[in-house]
Formats: sequence, structure tokens, C-alpha cells
Amino acid sequence: MTQKLFGITGWKNSGKTTLTERLVQIFTERGYRISTIKHAHHNFDIDHHGTDSWRHREAGAAEVAIVSSARYAIMHENLGEEEPSLQEIASKLAPCDLVLVEGYKSESHPKIELRREGSHGGPPMSASYPNIIAVASDHPQPDEELAVFDMDAVEDIANFIGRFMRLGDNP
Repeated sequence: MTQKLFGITGWKNSGKTTLTERLVQIFTERGYRISTIKHAHHNFDIDHHGTDSWRHREAGAAEVAIVSSARYAIMHENLGEEEPSLQEIASKLAPCDLVLVEGYKSESHPKIELRREGSHGGPPMSASYPNIIAVASDHPQPDEELAVFDMDAVEDIANFIGRFMRLGDNP
């Protein structure tokens, strides 16, 4: 099954994580099963120095699964391999109604661009990335040809995404 992907993109400190979090809350309250993918431009670790699983990885395990009755996580060490593609990661997720993707501005899935006054970044991304289909902003966008939402109108943004992704009225 191919997952439905919709992206939230924007320059640093534009509010991507906050919008993603709020959209997850709205869609799950509506009864949808939502997953997320967050792209990191830096090395990260969800494990901690000294834990048993950290020790397994330090010993050379290519993958380590941590499992409890509440959740599980599988950590995969790339070990010199290239970063996996967005599609490769999405295919590893359990089937769901929608995957919200934070980052991955160059990928081909549809996206909304966040524009926050004073955020660290450059010019509007929509001119360079044709898969941006809407803009959410905290300031007027008088010359924008795409659909424009107030950044705090999260219900309206969720409705737009739901229609665009054909989620339907009932999950």
C-alpha cells in the first residue's frame, strides 16, 4: 500500500513542528490514523549513553529493537549506507490514513509552506518547489497565487489538506 503523504515545509523557526503537532491532534480527533516523518539535517539519537540498547549498538548491531507493552522502536544504523529516501521510510510505516511529513522540501509530495515574519530563511520557497500547493503565514501575502491561510487557522488548514488528500468525511 502506498501511503498518502502531505508535507509541512518552511525555513528554520517558521513553525513547522507546531503546525504538524496541531494537525496531528485535529486529524486524530476526527478519527483518522496519522503518522509523521520528520527530516533531520543533523545527526540525532533517540537512545542514551549507557542504556542496554545503546550498548548493543555500540557493540556493532545494525538494528536494535526496543519493545514494551506501550510502544516499540527500531533503530537502524546506516553504517555507511546513503540516507534512505522518503518513500523508503514511508513504506516501513504501518498503514494509516495520512502521513504528515515535516521537512523534505525537495521531494515530490504536496506541501504547505509556512512563512513566519522574522524566521531564519530566504525567499518564499513556492517559486523553487512546484509541489508547494498552499501557504500558511502570520503576515499578509498579497501577491501569492497559491491558497493562503492564516498560520493559526489550523482547522481550515486541516480541512484543505483533508479535501486535497481525499480523506473523506469519515475515516
